[in-house]
Amino acid sequence: MSGAVTTRARDLFEKCKGDEMLARVREAREQGYYPYFNPIERNEGAEAIVKGRRVVMVGSNNYLGLTMHPHVVQSALDAVRKYGSGCTGSRLLNGTLDLHETLEARLAKFVGKPAAQVFSTGFMTNLGTISTIVGKGDVIYCDRENHASILDGTRLSFGTTRKFRHADVADFARLVEHDLSTGKAGGGLLITDGVFSMGGDLAPLPDLCREAQRLGVRVMVDDAHGIGVMGPGGRGTVAHFGVDDQVDLIMGTFSKSFASLGGFIAGDTEVIAYIKHHARALVFAASPTPASTAAVLAVLDVMEREPERLQRLWANVRRMQAGLRELGFETGKSESAVVPVIIGDEMKTVLLWKRLFDEGVYANPVIAPASPSGKALIRTSYTAAHEPRHLDRVLEVFAKLGKEFGLI
Repeated sequence: MSGAVTTRARDLFEKCKGDEMLARVREAREQGYYPYFNPIERNEGAEAIVKGRRVVMVGSNNYLGLTMHPHVVQSALDAVRKYGSGCTGSRLLNGTLDLHETLEARLAKFVGKPAAQVFSTGFMTNLGTISTIVGKGDVIYCDRENHASILDGTRLSFGTTRKFRHADVADFARLVEHDLSTGKAGGGLLITDGVFSMGGDLAPLPDLCREAQRLGVRVMVDDAHGIGVMGPGGRGTVAHFGVDDQVDLIMGTFSKSFASLGGFIAGDTEVIAYIKHHARALVFAASPTPASTAAVLAVLDVMEREPERLQRLWANVRRMQAGLRELGFETGKSESAVVPVIIGDEMKTVLLWKRLFDEGVYANPVIAPASPSGKALIRTSYTAAHEPRHLDRVLEVFAKLGKEFGLI
């Protein structure tokens, strides 16, 4: 045939065969130190069974220790009996339950905003909110160490993204002032984590909010690791700093302190209504299951009835922050339930993870790009469910292995 194509398209899957990361995965599996995708056979909160071994769990975001709380578990079971296993549709059409609306009202009240909207996951909350609010000609000002869901949300938007140095207020202001002076600034949105998920440090919200207000930029805080942990009653980093009236949008997840799955965005009524009717990650997604929704409502009940859980969490956190530092480990600027042990070298970090696991401590190895290059770390996190014997064991093992690896 005249003009027929005689060449073939490049094989789309070729990249999968020669991928450098997968080569490293195969090597790690063969040598027995692959640290990811480990199936948990039983989860008891402070302890778990992994690969047939009982371990102290310091790799979980179950900050309030509520995944096995009787009221939370029973509420999830009751919801399944009443509503079934799933909603089989989007919130827009047939997937809105009275449970969803009850939860949205309670969450809005909890974080001190007029309205809230629930999404099926925290990741989808950021994707849906950012891509909906930020349009062509708008600018996002984004901390360089923000969560991947924020970064992906910026990519889905039609706006321009400017990244400022981590927790650097002056660098944020410099970027905005440059855009204003060159006429490149449309609507501006500052986005930052409240608690940074790997380092456990807090965003300097008072100073960021002050500069944002001065420059006319709206503020969104992803408080996935702050809700349930920081501030009065666990209301989050925004409440911790007392900047409720200066933060326009508060995002939170249910997969940490709320012991479930999902996420929410809270703000002014008109803004939430706009997101509700325009966010593709909401309108075209299956709605949260009855069980996951009921579990979050039950967690809010427990937080009100058992405020001592937050006190116990912070007693455990302070003990481990002090204990690890006294042993001589570098723990960065952690001010939250996330306490990193900074190692530096990636291979040493992975091998240390393996030895910790062998000794009965389950933590998380974090390497680039999840951590800055040269700053590989063991991420530990603590919960209200940990007892003194658990913390004693963790410190004992870290003391032993810190000397074995030449870290202390």
